[in-house]
Amino acid sequence: MLLIGSGIWKDEATVKSMSRYGNYRELLKGPLYYAITVTLACVVYWRTSPIGIAALCNLCAGDGLADVVGRRLGRKKLPYNRNKSIAGSVAMATAGFLSSVGYMYYFSYFGYIQDGWGMILRFLVVSLASALVESLPISTELDDNLTVSLTSIFIGSLIF
Repeated sequence: MLLIGSGIWKDEATVKSMSRYGNYRELLKGPLYYAITVTLACVVYWRTSPIGIAALCNLCAGDGLADVVGRRLGRKKLPYNRNKSIAGSVAMATAGFLSSVGYMYYFSYFGYIQDGWGMILRFLVVSLASALVESLPISTELDDNLTVSLTSIFIGSLIF
């Protein structure tokens, strides 16, 4: 990704699949942040921490679904950010939360983490906070692949 994004290596198919506007330099922003965030969350929090589950689920499932739902059903925009929709934000919080709970049960089945209503409530708080931060106008200045992950990790560190 670094080689393609810096222009050293040419791969139009990769650029098309990973960029919004077809510019190879875009790979040095969102896609690179995404790859770094996912890698670090797995290395630091793998299997034993609900913080890693929350960060990955809010980024992958939550933010991923927010874009799809927001584009298809997002006619009603947020009053404080006309670039984001209510439907996209609700989809993000819901998908991030439900996938976090699903992975909580998955990892608890194998004995890596504990499950329970307290954990579920904390996942809800992290998902709501991540969706709120993603909806703020700062996400145009800071890539949401960073803000969503950092919010999940920060809030998760406070409550887990």
